[in-house]
Amino acid sequence: MSSFKRNVYLKTVPIPQAVETVRNVLDRETLVRTEQVPAHEAAGRVTAEAVFARYSSPTFHSAAMDGFAVRAEDTFAAHEDAPVVLKVVQAGSSLPLQQGHAVAVNTGHPLPQGADAVIMIENIVEALPDSAQPKSVTIEAPAFPWQHVRRIGEDIVATELLFPQGHKINAYDVGTLLSGGIWDVSVYERIRVRIIPTGDEVLDFTTRPEPGPGQVVESNSQVLATLARSLGCHVERIPPVPDSPAAIQKAVSDALDDKMHLTIICAGSSAGSKDFTRSTIEALGEVLVHGIAAMPGKPSLMGICRGRLVAGAPGYPVSSVICFEELLTPLVSWLSRSETPQREEVHVELTRKVPSKLGVEEFMRLSVGRVGAKYVATPLGRGAGCITTLSKAQAVTRIPANAEGLEQNQTVPAELMVSRTSLERTLVCVGSHDNTLDTLADELMGLDTPFRLASSHVGSMGGIMAIKNGSCHMAGMHLFDPETGDYNVPFIRKYLPDTPAVLINLAIRHQGFIVPKGNPKGISGIEDITTRGLRFINRQRGAGTRILFDWYLKESGLSPDAVNGYRKEEYTHMAVAANVLTGSADCGLGIRAAARALGLDFVPLARERYDLLIPEQFMEDPRIMAVLQLLSSPAFLARIEALGGYETTLTGQVMQAGTALGESTR
Repeated sequence: MSSFKRNVYLKTVPIPQAVETVRNVLDRETLVRTEQVPAHEAAGRVTAEAVFARYSSPTFHSAAMDGFAVRAEDTFAAHEDAPVVLKVVQAGSSLPLQQGHAVAVNTGHPLPQGADAVIMIENIVEALPDSAQPKSVTIEAPAFPWQHVRRIGEDIVATELLFPQGHKINAYDVGTLLSGGIWDVSVYERIRVRIIPTGDEVLDFTTRPEPGPGQVVESNSQVLATLARSLGCHVERIPPVPDSPAAIQKAVSDALDDKMHLTIICAGSSAGSKDFTRSTIEALGEVLVHGIAAMPGKPSLMGICRGRLVAGAPGYPVSSVICFEELLTPLVSWLSRSETPQREEVHVELTRKVPSKLGVEEFMRLSVGRVGAKYVATPLGRGAGCITTLSKAQAVTRIPANAEGLEQNQTVPAELMVSRTSLERTLVCVGSHDNTLDTLADELMGLDTPFRLASSHVGSMGGIMAIKNGSCHMAGMHLFDPETGDYNVPFIRKYLPDTPAVLINLAIRHQGFIVPKGNPKGISGIEDITTRGLRFINRQRGAGTRILFDWYLKESGLSPDAVNGYRKEEYTHMAVAANVLTGSADCGLGIRAAARALGLDFVPLARERYDLLIPEQFMEDPRIMAVLQLLSSPAFLARIEALGGYETTLTGQVMQAGTALGESTR
């Protein structure tokens, strides 16, 4: 019998219930204290009490324009046919301004006693004599009382309420505080957060380590720290703590001794034999929530120790972020008396179907761009450990717990993680994966007017369907038609007969078998894959590479059933190469550039065209025009060829039926 002891989840609860459970136990009034801070350093802080002005602003009647201060009643008779002449006197007299007198003033100067209007210098008809200090001025229009004058208290009146309690101070508020004579302000203290990474396999990123098998570079703490700082928290992080109950308990106890409002234990909240977060909280306090009805993020854990919040964030990056954004963000906002951040919501059309599990709310990251009059969204990878789905996403949608998934072309609400403006500058490419798209994405972002390329790898046929549904600006494809020996055009004619579009070549590329360095299995052709039982890694159905492989199998008289791993699929050439690199497969069909990128060897099989299909309606779109300009750039072509396994003899040219590949330049 195994000696490993595993945790058992408490009943999973919906996210709102989990947050409310913790709120009902925390004593916010006792936990979060107040402090005095200098007004000029108070931006981002929340007022703990009402703030009243000590001074008026301005504190005196002042000129709002350059000109002459006058008594308005002395000007009432002024007319073009009967101008009024006023005697100019020097400022500074303690006596009230006399009838018929004027005083030169600049913007911001205090008005002389008795003056109640300013005549702009532009409205002075004549100043005699013509000198910097005229003895008199002539006006042809009357001034009304308080014309061009900032009156005492026009902006702020002493004793008035500047800000109520619970107001988050911004940059403009700092100016208001100082103008009102407030030098110090009472605010709630910043929420103090300590993050404790845990795990024997976790390497401290500050040492710049080289991870070995079974080891990972610790990064979750920095993602959570950045999120916490964006909420105005004071954040600390300690070096990783090993999987030792005593060590983890001491680290949490130290955080409690240091008066941390929130302590986050990274990893160890799941049900494994080395997951000690729950037992640590139970030893120091009480577990309130262990398990939420959500994916990712299910193992999230929260408890109270010595009146302070302790949380267990799951070890997988996406789960960890869900834990912070959905559970801890509303709690930190509540503790700090701040509004919980809200993302802007838009409606997006999904490019493909997304199944989901009943009973849990699922968070789906999306790659989003505006195509025509609608926003289109392609679901990104769903693995809780895929940190890049966070960095590549422009939005996130929630699949309700009572839904079995979302349908292709279904319109759903999505929360934006970027501005709408950035979506307008996003070029959406759906279809076959190719490494040149990464080069294209980099070049587009380097333009004076940058554009972001959002590419979704769903195979060449998926790209054709995306064009048909109006879900992208362009599609990458390399579909070989055995009957005609042509690329792409036969498929476009078959599936898009009524869609005006232009087919432009991006590159000729070399397909073949990606094999380990040195080709230890001695693979020389497709027969070796079937006759020797080698482990193969395939591409997904609909991918041009899969279609090419199937054709070569048929031409060789071989059955897919003879291929060990035929049904084991990946969605990109780099993923195929990674399987070979790690030893998960002996070989896979892919492009030379992918093999070269990971230091693998390559057995050539075919040359093929990789083209971009662009609907005619987008040919004048600035994003597409930027792509076409790059395709004629010698510098860009040089970058493509430097990847290895590419030829650019057709790059940028419009492809027609039967366009020949020409002789190889490699």
